[in-house]
Amino acid sequence: MSRHVAIVTDSTAYLPQRTMERHGITAVPLTVVLGDRALDEGTEISTRSLAQALQKRRPVTTSRPSPEVFAETYRRIADSGVDGIVSLHLSAELSGTYDAAVLAARQAPVPVRVVDTGMVAMALGFCALAAAETAEAGGTVDEAVTAAEKRAEGTSAYFYVDTLDYLRRGGRIGAAQALLGSALAVKPLLQLADGRIEPLEKVRTASKAIARLEEIAADRAGAAEVDIAVHHLAAPDRASALAERLRERVPGLADLHVSEVGAVIGAHTGPGLLGVVVSAR
Repeated sequence: MSRHVAIVTDSTAYLPQRTMERHGITAVPLTVVLGDRALDEGTEISTRSLAQALQKRRPVTTSRPSPEVFAETYRRIADSGVDGIVSLHLSAELSGTYDAAVLAARQAPVPVRVVDTGMVAMALGFCALAAAETAEAGGTVDEAVTAAEKRAEGTSAYFYVDTLDYLRRGGRIGAAQALLGSALAVKPLLQLADGRIEPLEKVRTASKAIARLEEIAADRAGAAEVDIAVHHLAAPDRASALAERLRERVPGLADLHVSEVGAVIGAHTGPGLLGVVVSAR
């Protein structure tokens, strides 16, 4: 579909490829460094390879796209004839991706609005979809940005991890919480708050933690019309079971997505991750 406004996001939105193609969304890949190899998320490293590397305690780090990669993306999209670009990215509290996009936008041949959504995973993906749907309907750059920001305001993300150790190693959560969690042998529940990953609750067992995650997500959804995404890393059975229970519990459920996170988020959470994103329409 021809449009005047193009939507760009990054690979941590974890939108299905067919969804991005249908809505004309471009995703710029972050990089996963596995040993001495730098690999683009989504095309050059599988989540299975990542999980195996983490389980073997091989060094895994992540890095933002370079400003040059963003600049080339913006030039290519501008060449297609659009009048403007909305570039929506994961929280600047978690990555330098937003900063790289801002640098590139200054030299772009068409106006580019770069937005720090404060989100990640499908919490970011839902924002990109909202912007794309607005652009498809003939909306301006400003209108697409407003749609994404409104979606972000109505979106919450909750996570269960088997251990806080991966987040501690990546500097995404304070070492004190990681040590406390290990000492008490608790299973942590986390949330995305103000663009940061923050502790939410500590539960004694994995089964109780997952049940609590379900309860929190269902309470957050209430009776409103919502989209829900259930994410996992190397835990497909847990994710499918949780999704089916939420399908039964959430009366206003519109779309339900179940997907494995990519290597960037997986590197910081470790195998066993379960995440639920609740996004009001």
